Amino acid sequence: MSSVERFDCHYCKDSLLGKKYIMKEDTQYCTKCYENLFANCCEVCSLPIGCNFRDLSYKDHHWHEQCFKCAKCSRSLVEKAFAAKEDLLLCTECYAHDYSSKCNTCKKTVMPGSRKMEYKGNSWHETCFLCHRCQQPIGTKSFIPKDSGYFCVPCFEKQFAYQCCACKKAITTGGVTYQDKPWHRECFLCIGCRKQLSGYRFTSRENYPYCLDCFSNLYAKKCVGCTKPISSLAGAKYISFEERQWHSECFTCMQCSVSLVGRGFLTQRDDILCTDCGREK
Repeated sequence: MSSVERFDCHYCKDSLLGKKYIMKEDTQYCTKCYENLFANCCEVCSLPIGCNFRDLSYKDHHWHEQCFKCAKCSRSLVEKAFAAKEDLLLCTECYAHDYSSKCNTCKKTVMPGSRKMEYKGNSWHETCFLCHRCQQPIGTKSFIPKDSGYFCVPCFEKQFAYQCCACKKAITTGGVTYQDKPWHRECFLCIGCRKQLSGYRFTSRENYPYCLDCFSNLYAKKCVGCTKPISSLAGAKYISFEERQWHSECFTCMQCSVSLVGRGFLTQRDDILCTDCGREK
């Protein structure tokens, strides 16, 4: 006689021939053993979720299909959007009513999952957060608050920012004021050599700014001794005599080179001499 191969429950050893069973990791169990060993307990009713029920899960919590409901209005959440708050599941309507913020512009609820903007405790629908000037949605672009409104950067620059009188572009950070006109620091240049003047001493001539070197080369008197400019702007000391000027260090006897600063001297045509050399002549 041929023997019939046994097909038993792995746990209770009862025969599974002709009965419903469940496979788990290549091992068979009768439905009773499977539920006792592996079934999850429902978060609401605390009963096992048996083989004949649909197991719905969210963040390691499980529910019977009929128990998966809004904790406030008891409407089914099966295949519907929901939100979690303090371990409670709520339909989007209940969550929005109790917890969602109101749009600062249209005053309607900002529904969970919808795109929104938040700034200093206020919320907006993305389509309601508009530039105060052009009335276009700001979205994820940079913006600048001003008084009670919000401005996209181009509109803020057009309406509020100073315009550099050199390049005509907006001055958004820092700047220089010269003759009551605004300049970018990098645009405020010497009219002669085009060197940046911000942070340096400068002067002006006919309303044009000059660095001290350019001004001295163009307009300062020349030293009779070394022929270089004498710039009082740079703090240089000089001697003036009969419409002629000398650097203090250049005001020396033409013959013996002794300094004549604070001393008596004589002139011989265009030369200046110390009294000793002058007597010799």
